Amino acid sequence: MTFSAWLTAHYEEKGPVIWLAFFLELIAAVTLFLLMLLTCADVFGRYFFANSVDGTTELTEMAIAILVFAEMPVITWRGGHVVVDILDRVMGSSLIKVLGLFAAFLMSTSLYFLAVRIFQLAERSLRREEVTEYLQFPIGYVVQYIAIMSWITAALMISYGVYRLLFLSRD
Repeated sequence: MTFSAWLTAHYEEKGPVIWLAFFLELIAAVTLFLLMLLTCADVFGRYFFANSVDGTTELTEMAIAILVFAEMPVITWRGGHVVVDILDRVMGSSLIKVLGLFAAFLMSTSLYFLAVRIFQLAERSLRREEVTEYLQFPIGYVVQYIAIMSWITAALMISYGVYRLLFLSRD
């Protein structure tokens, strides 16, 4: 089986979004694997050599940020968020589509402006040369990553709203 055949068999997305989803899930998977190795090395070193890995807490925090914000656009595009649809049976399908589009617009604009503020904080952090306590890693780069992934999520949220609600039929 070729790689492109495997990709189309395992991913429901179409066009360039399939490659974005694969790439982001690859980042999340590699990060999770490295996080597992770090935890094993830390525990092994602590119990057998009485010396843990320096900066494990900082590395774990950064890895979790990378992991969460790498998956956020993919989950958004697939519609994997929690949805409460108590009144869907009472409302008509056209009203549900309008409310869904409004929700997608509201979430995407909120994420966009939140990312703008996060990016400003990242720039300030880089200007002030703020670093982590033990590893002296610049915090601003991780915060910039969070802002960029929030922008990507906002773009995918609005495209999700248009694509899923207008072009796909509801069950």
